[in-house]
Amino acid sequence: MMPEQPSRPNGVTGPTGKPLTFENLPPPNTKRWVISRKAEVVIAVRNGLIGFAEACERYRLSAEELLNWEQLIAAHGMRGLRVTRTQKYRQSEHEDNPAQRLSRDGMSRDAAGRSKAA
Repeated sequence: MMPEQPSRPNGVTGPTGKPLTFENLPPPNTKRWVISRKAEVVIAVRNGLIGFAEACERYRLSAEELLNWEQLIAAHGMRGLRVTRTQKYRQSEHEDNPAQRLSRDGMSRDAAGRSKAA
């Protein structure tokens, strides 16, 4: 006797309020990851439409990247998935931790990005 596979929900509400099903998830060969596609994958994983490992494999994402998308949505909503916003959020996180503010030349930077003695 084979163990039963957990069933997938037929559909969930997507990030825009429209129904999201396994069939209308972004295609596996997606190259251009716009905010809505990233959010669809995160919502699908959260709601059991697709498993975490399955999503990573299907979309050739690292676990770190998919986790990052989940964390950005949780902290900042869909707007957090914008690439320029991601860079800003990462910068502000580093500013909160002075130990992470060292530049490539080993100099510490202030909030405005100016070098200062470490």
